[in-house]
Amino acid sequence: MKAVVCQNTELSVVELPEPVPAKGQALLKVLRCGICGSDLHLRHHCDHMKTLMGKIGYAKNFPSSTDPVVFGHEFCAEVLDYGPGSERKLKPGTRVVAQPLLRVGTDIDMAGLSKVTTGAYAERLLLQESTLVPVPNGLSSDLAALTEPMAVGWHAVRRSEIKKKDLAIVIGCGPVGLAVICLLKARGVATVVASDFSAGRRALAKRCGADVVINPAETSPYSNWDEYGFIPDLAGLLELGLGTREKLGKLPLPWWHVWRLAELLGAANAPRPVIFECVGVPGLLQQVIEGAPLQSRVVVVGVCMQVDRIEPALAIHKEIDLRFVLGHSPLEYRDTVHMIAEGKVNCAPMITGVVGLDGVANAFDALKDPEKHAKILIDPSSSATQPVSPA
Repeated sequence: MKAVVCQNTELSVVELPEPVPAKGQALLKVLRCGICGSDLHLRHHCDHMKTLMGKIGYAKNFPSSTDPVVFGHEFCAEVLDYGPGSERKLKPGTRVVAQPLLRVGTDIDMAGLSKVTTGAYAERLLLQESTLVPVPNGLSSDLAALTEPMAVGWHAVRRSEIKKKDLAIVIGCGPVGLAVICLLKARGVATVVASDFSAGRRALAKRCGADVVINPAETSPYSNWDEYGFIPDLAGLLELGLGTREKLGKLPLPWWHVWRLAELLGAANAPRPVIFECVGVPGLLQQVIEGAPLQSRVVVVGVCMQVDRIEPALAIHKEIDLRFVLGHSPLEYRDTVHMIAEGKVNCAPMITGVVGLDGVANAFDALKDPEKHAKILIDPSSSATQPVSPA
């Protein structure tokens, strides 16, 4: 079968042996596969990532730069066959999406991020049959292929514990930020502010549902806190605490009982934004800490691969809540494809081009231009060598 292999930073189309499924494994025909930002990064930084994965006990099958690796973990595929003794719950011909996982001996491999398991930059691949989720409601293969990045956004939004009345601020409107915007609106968050230097990305953010878009070169996403009733400084927090104590002291009830009741009802907390950092470059997290109002919740979704520095004492004095997120659960993944199929997630604007396997290297180059592209899909049956508009 044809596949795109990355080795020593070079992308090339090669012929690989046909994959043969074992028990519990499904053989799939790839219909569409998204090019992920992690693929772009791993092309040049596999060794760095392997070292990092070793720190969390996952370096065994993770590729080095010299290993031939077939990327691709965002896909829609068709069931072709199963290994002997498999459950075969879904009939051949069923279109599916799936978390990119495969049991290899005693290991669980991540397809597309492995030196032993082939990803979906190929005509066919193997996955664990227990991961397969049927594509619902006749959803197109293009949109179904966005399930994985959208599930990353859904996981981040759920981990943020954001409420509908909260203000959300999304820093960075690349594919990760756009996914977060889509899922914030799907959750019913009333006001989503999106910030990006790229005019093209800001336009996509608007189409994905952002209520306010900001060019940080002109307007800081951290300005106008008074407009939203947030606490910009320590003096404001001290005034809130002492002022509330003085007001409650005038009531005919013990003030501490009223305060505890207010806490139970959620009325004792000062309003604060939920900020999603979706860029992942050194220095940006510190900028967020410096600019955020007191008691903000910051959800770190962008993956910064370099060693970074923050000023903990500043975050402490502002009581900044930092949360780091990664990936998604099987339930979040399943729920995401259903939300897309039911029209609750408006992610179609993210798809800016489609190429065949012979066009993957050109697609990697095209994705360097944020004004033109966000998410390029691979169609293994296509002969396109340059990104073309999706059908």
